[in-house]
Amino acid sequence: MKKKKLRIPSEIAYVIGIVLLSFSVAMIASADFGVSMIVAPAYILSLRFDFLTFGQSEYIVQALLFLLLCLLLRRVRLPYFFSFATCLIYGAVLDLWRRIIPLFNPDITPPGSMRFPLRCVLLGVGMLLTAFSVALFYRTYLYPQVYDFFVKAVCERYALDRTKFKICFDAGSLAIASAMTLLFFRRFNGIGVGTLIMTGCNGVLIGLFGKMFDRFCAFPALFPKAEARFRI
Repeated sequence: MKKKKLRIPSEIAYVIGIVLLSFSVAMIASADFGVSMIVAPAYILSLRFDFLTFGQSEYIVQALLFLLLCLLLRRVRLPYFFSFATCLIYGAVLDLWRRIIPLFNPDITPPGSMRFPLRCVLLGVGMLLTAFSVALFYRTYLYPQVYDFFVKAVCERYALDRTKFKICFDAGSLAIASAMTLLFFRRFNGIGVGTLIMTGCNGVLIGLFGKMFDRFCAFPALFPKAEARFRI
């Protein structure tokens, strides 16, 4: 007898993913052990140019990644632009978290100014929430922000192993972020031991959460006709 799975509407999973992912990124940035390799380029841009918020820097980086994705897929469909719409929502919510929560607001609580144990907790919880939310994104038909949509779309288009490709994608992002911080600051700023830990663990954690979702949850669409339009 098959166990009955918890049914979570795909659209609800999408909203939860955005809220949790933006929250976890703000949490990790406040810990100041280095942000994740995925958001590091955008974070470094925001540190270098004061007129750009973290969220606004995300728009720039993800727009460039979206152009690369279209080249790799060799086609552009209107629904693909939904991934950039997700980026716009995510960036706005990220800036909101950093503004309304004093612990995450760099103007009120400078990153890394908390006690060391609290910083470790923020990093650990942030890592888990990031992996959880990304795995959740992968199971909704609505396109996640460009980072995650890039992995999802390329893997589906070319039948690649998602976990292995995600690890390679993370490593590539780390290399780009390292080059940026050395170019801008002549030192590692925004990248640290936490970044290295996440580079090695993020893909594996996402895979584990994904298996958990596949075993215990189902994500039916509330709007099947809309789901059909979002097929890659």
